[in-house]
Amino acid sequence: MKNHKRIIALAVGATLMAGCASFASQSDWPVAIKSTPGGAVFTVTNKKGEKIHTGTTPSTVYLAGGAGFFDDETYTLHFTKNGFQEKTATLDTSLSPWYWGNLVSWGPLGFLIIDPATGAMFRLPETFSADLTAQVSSKAASPDALKVISLNDVPQELRSQLIRVEQ
Repeated sequence: MKNHKRIIALAVGATLMAGCASFASQSDWPVAIKSTPGGAVFTVTNKKGEKIHTGTTPSTVYLAGGAGFFDDETYTLHFTKNGFQEKTATLDTSLSPWYWGNLVSWGPLGFLIIDPATGAMFRLPETFSADLTAQVSSKAASPDALKVISLNDVPQELRSQLIRVEQ
């Protein structure tokens, strides 16, 4: 009788520890949205083209992993910042490792119904970062126009002709 109780306790414990993604995971995921440089305005749209969020980097946004029954979500992020080229990137979901816990715990109920219905079978990365590229003017500057460039872009043979400007 003692062994029978021990086996039942182990089975219940294994079921509770393994759990399906709906119990051990989540359906909405916090994603830290960053950009280099910071201060970029970003817009998140889902795969239906619906605007989900607009903000300024850095920011944390809660996004759903699922878009419907057995349907993962895909997000498009659009970044803008004055002086930088606009950037558009895709944020994809992946299958949650907790989803596989159904094989040892909830079985077909969790595997085929609960997790797909709640969207908990999918997850999103914790962080998404976009590197913005400085915008280059397409206007041809006159030869006498002031040009601001990085010291790294000045040829070595011309650096001796530079004049320091004090603040």
